[in-house]
Amino acid sequence: MELRELRYFLAVAREKNITKAAETLYISQPSLSKQMQDLEKEIGSPLFVRGSRSITLTETGMLLKKRAEELIELYEKTEAELSSLDETVCGEVRVGGGESYALETVMQAAKVVQEKYPLVTFRFFSGDAYDVSEKLERGLVDFGVMVDLADIAQYSALRLPLSDRWGVLMRRDSPLAAKEAISPADLMGLPLLCSQQMLEKKGVIGQWLRAAGRLNVRATYNLVYNASLMVQAGIGYAITLEKLINTSGDSALCFRPLVPEVRTPLDLVWKKHAVFSKPSQIFLEKLQELAR
Repeated sequence: MELRELRYFLAVAREKNITKAAETLYISQPSLSKQMQDLEKEIGSPLFVRGSRSITLTETGMLLKKRAEELIELYEKTEAELSSLDETVCGEVRVGGGESYALETVMQAAKVVQEKYPLVTFRFFSGDAYDVSEKLERGLVDFGVMVDLADIAQYSALRLPLSDRWGVLMRRDSPLAAKEAISPADLMGLPLLCSQQMLEKKGVIGQWLRAAGRLNVRATYNLVYNASLMVQAGIGYAITLEKLINTSGDSALCFRPLVPEVRTPLDLVWKKHAVFSKPSQIFLEKLQELAR
């Protein structure tokens, strides 16, 4: 199968309609239909469930959609890197990471690089450690920013200068808001919101949770903003990092740190023996300067 066919397939998957997809691709509907039929024959399995007004993807179609997006993304990344091999520094730097105030150092480095090399662009992906690790392994990102990564030896790594402090995000009218810090005993029996990664009890936050004993986890989240909405709705108390949600002024929410204090380091990681494009190499060098 060719990249052109994959792009056509993704257009059909996005529009859920052959005619609309053909219009966006500026080709005829019969031509697109035949190419999709040929693709299904090549794969040996149906990709679509064709309805009277719209189409949906089969299980094979959903798998192909995921892989096609990755292949095209990798192709575009490679194309950008090759175009940056001349003396002009241009191209794209791709960074994946979770939510963290300590990413400020990464953003400072990106700003300095773009000021000196205006043709360099950045693409940032948000995700947990699993998402970022997968993108690193597939070559879809150049760097990952990991919070308190347990198995860091598998990567080359740079420890960033800032760290994150853990605490509890709660409603300002909560009884716990009167406390300066939150202990494990304070949380016993209360409805808690945790990220899925936290429940694996790895790293320093994992040690704190193990020491806390059995907690009443009512919901999990992967985006702190969604957790803040649940807190505001009164669903529970979110164990999260400081400074990710604005709790100043007239905010209905407040943040209280954990006690004993829990801080986690942040590392910029990349694949061992990675071959970087010029923009990626310059970005890494600037981060190394800022991290000294």
